[in-house]
Amino acid sequence: MANTTLRIFGICGSPRIASTDSAVRKALGYAEMTHSAEIRYFSCHKKELNFCIHCDYCVKKREGCCFKDDMEEVYASLEWADALIVGTPVYQGTVSGQMKVLMDRCRALLARNPHVLSRKVGAALAVGGDRTGGQEVALQTILEFYVINEILPVGGGSFGANLGSTFWSRDLGAAGVEQDEEGIRTLQKTVDRLVQVARVIRRV
Repeated sequence: MANTTLRIFGICGSPRIASTDSAVRKALGYAEMTHSAEIRYFSCHKKELNFCIHCDYCVKKREGCCFKDDMEEVYASLEWADALIVGTPVYQGTVSGQMKVLMDRCRALLARNPHVLSRKVGAALAVGGDRTGGQEVALQTILEFYVINEILPVGGGSFGANLGSTFWSRDLGAAGVEQDEEGIRTLQKTVDRLVQVARVIRRV
């Protein structure tokens, strides 16, 4: 019998172990407990992630990236997953630098196989120190990354989680995430929708 367990890969684009780490882990834990998903997690904290230098090694060689760093773990898990939960802290009104590097470096994965991420589903999560600190812009950046790479983007549905999950941490780290009841509601709506769509895609 084919494996029917949904595989979800969570990525935290924060260089710290704080609010975004807590939110992505909470999303994965909810998916595991509520939907019996198999999960993997990657944090940018203390990882070696070199900037893409647009050297075209990946395009010419089709053997991955010229840099052999912690992106190798990301590449493997992206291929493994049925669905993605990508979370970022808001830096200057958009995604973190680490998150942008990770997205840029996925060019190497697609250069080897342009359709490697198709039929996967992705949701986005953003954490800001202010209530309106750029969370929606950060979500849109992640959702655009999905579109470019043939990943089907999903939000949490109308009335509160349209583009995905947003948190207001009040700069309190993990405690801020735990105290944000509305953020947790958007997280659960978004994960539920992610799982629903991913299961439909797997049946097609």
